Amino acid sequence: MTTTQHEFQAETKKLLDIVINSLYTERDVFIRELISNSADALEKMRHESLTREDVFDAHVPLEIDISLDEKAHTFTITDTGIGMSRVELESNLGTIAHSGSNTFLLELAEAAKKDINLIGQFGVGFYAAFMAGAKVRVQSRSWDGSEGHEWESDGSGTFTITEKEGLHRGTRIIVELKEDAHEYAQKWRVESIIKQYSAFVSFPIKLEGEVVNTVQALWMRNKAEIKEEEYTEFYKFIANAFDEPTYRLHFSADAPLAINALLFVPKENFEIMGFGRVDPGVNLYCQRILIDQHSENILPEWLRFLKGVVDSEDLPLNISRQALQDNALVSKLRKVITKRFLKYMDEEAKKDPEKYLEFWNTFGIYFKEGATSDYEFQKELSRLIRFESSKSEAGKPIGLAEYLARMNPDQEEIYYINGPSRTAIESGPYVEMFTKNDIEILYTMEPIDDFVLSHLGEFEGKKLVSADRADLSLPKGTEADAEEKPEDEASLDKEQKESLLSWLKKALEDKVADVIVSRRLVDSPAMIVNPDGHMSSSMERVIAMSRREKGVPEEKSKKNLEINPANPLIRRLAALIKEDEDFAREVAGQIYDNAMIQAGLYVNHLEMVERNYRILGRVTKA
Repeated sequence: MTTTQHEFQAETKKLLDIVINSLYTERDVFIRELISNSADALEKMRHESLTREDVFDAHVPLEIDISLDEKAHTFTITDTGIGMSRVELESNLGTIAHSGSNTFLLELAEAAKKDINLIGQFGVGFYAAFMAGAKVRVQSRSWDGSEGHEWESDGSGTFTITEKEGLHRGTRIIVELKEDAHEYAQKWRVESIIKQYSAFVSFPIKLEGEVVNTVQALWMRNKAEIKEEEYTEFYKFIANAFDEPTYRLHFSADAPLAINALLFVPKENFEIMGFGRVDPGVNLYCQRILIDQHSENILPEWLRFLKGVVDSEDLPLNISRQALQDNALVSKLRKVITKRFLKYMDEEAKKDPEKYLEFWNTFGIYFKEGATSDYEFQKELSRLIRFESSKSEAGKPIGLAEYLARMNPDQEEIYYINGPSRTAIESGPYVEMFTKNDIEILYTMEPIDDFVLSHLGEFEGKKLVSADRADLSLPKGTEADAEEKPEDEASLDKEQKESLLSWLKKALEDKVADVIVSRRLVDSPAMIVNPDGHMSSSMERVIAMSRREKGVPEEKSKKNLEINPANPLIRRLAALIKEDEDFAREVAGQIYDNAMIQAGLYVNHLEMVERNYRILGRVTKA
C-alpha cells in the first residue's frame, strides 16, 4: 500500500489549534458536525443517482451508521454518500478551501479569547472531530468507483493518505477518543446528542443498528400531506408537552428569504401560573440541522411563549451564537416570521373571536409587552390588543377596530380610563360625561395598559387619549364641548363660582396647581386631573410604584381639582365658607382626598382618617 505524508495548509494548522485548545466547552457538537457532513454527502449522492446510471454501489441504501467501542474508546460514523477520491481527501481535509481564510481565523480566535460559549458553528466542520479525538481516520471511496483511501492525522500539523482496499462507496470516520472524552463511546450519551441536534436529518441515523431519528421534520413537508395527529405528536415532541396546542402556523416562503416554519401556541401560560420567566421555545435549524436551540435571536423576546421550529437554508450553517445576534440575515428572518405570525393571529381573531379571547386572556400580556417595547411591530399589535369598554359585556374585551366601527363620525379620538375594576371605573367621576353623551370609553384595568395605549399613540389615524387628562376635549355637540356648561337652576351663579374657586385655591394651595369648574362632571362633586396632558393618573401610579420598589423618593406633583358647581356638596361648601370657614377647610380637604382616591393616587391616610373623625364629630354634635 502506498502511503504519502502531507503538511496541513498554514490556515488549517491555525484552525486546528483554535479548535483543539479553545472550543472544549461545547465539544458535543463534533457529533452534529460529522452527521451534518454525512447528510450533505448523502444528499449529493441522491442527486447523482437521479441523473446518472453509472453509480458505484448503486444498491446500497442512503443512511448514516454510528458504532461505538467502549473498550477501544472509539466513535465511528459511516455514511453511504458520495464519498471522496484521494485528491478530494487531500484538498477537502487538508485546507480551508474558501476565500477570506485569514479573516475567518482572526474572528474565530477573537471569539475564543472572549470565552464565548461557541456552539461549534464557526466554520470548524470536520475539524471539530479533533475536539474529542486524539487521532482521526477517514476512510472513503468515491461514487465513481475509484480506489478507496484512508486519511489519518493526530491534528499536530501533518496527515497521511494511504490506499485502502475493500471499501464500499461513502465515508467512514473513526475517532480515537481522548482520555477525557471516553463518554462519546457510550450509547446513551451519543443518543442524547443526536436527538438534541440531529433529530430531523432526512436520512436514517442508526446507532448500534437502531434508528434514532424517528421523528420527521414536518416543517419541510407539504401541509396538505400532514395529518392533525402528526402535528399534535410533533408539538408534544418539540415542546415537551402533554396537551394539544391552541394555534398552529405552518408556512413556507421563498422571498425575501427561504423559510420553513412550524410554530405552535400552547394552551397554558406558565409565567402567569408562577413558574417564572419562560425560555424562548423556538429552535433555529439550517437544512434540518439545529444551530440555535431555544433561540433568543429568531423571534422578539415577547414571543417567548411560542414553541416550534424555524428552518432557513439561507443562513450559513457555520455560524456561532455571537454571530447570530449581529447577523443581518437573522434580523431579516426575525422580521419576516414575526409579521407573518401576527398576521396569522389577526386572521384567526376575525375568524373565531371567542377562541381568540381565550388566547388573549392567557397570553395577551405578551402582546402588551411587545406594544410597549418593540416599535417595529406596533401597528400589527394594535390590531390584536383587547380591552373591555363601556359598550362591551363584562369579561369580554374588544379590539380597537371594533371600537372604531362604532365611533360617532364627529369623534376624532379614542378614549380610555384606568381603574382597578369595571365597577370602580363605572362608579367614578371620569366616565360621567361619556355615559351621558353615549360615547364609548375603553376600560384599562392592568398597570401596563396605559403604557400600552400611550406607546401606541394612535390607531388608524385616531389618537388614543386618557379620560383623566386635563386638556381633554370631547366631540362637538356634547356639553363638555361647550366653553361652559349650561347654567342649572340649582347651580351656583357666576360670582359664587369665582368666589369659591378663589377660596379653594387658597385653602388647598399646598396640594393643588389649580381649581377650575369642570365641563365633564355630571353628578360627582369633584375630580382630580393631571396638568401634564401626557401622563394619566394610572401611569403616574405605575411610575410611583416603580420608584418605591427601587427605593427612590417619590416626586409628588400638584394636580388640578375640577369641581361641579351643580353638586349639592359643592353648593353647601360655598355657603359653609361664610358660616364656618374652619369647618369648610376640613370639608374641602376631604373632597380633595376623596378625588385623589378615586383617581387611584396616594393620600396621607392618617391625616385623612383624623379629618374624617373631626367632620363626623362635628356632624354628630350638630
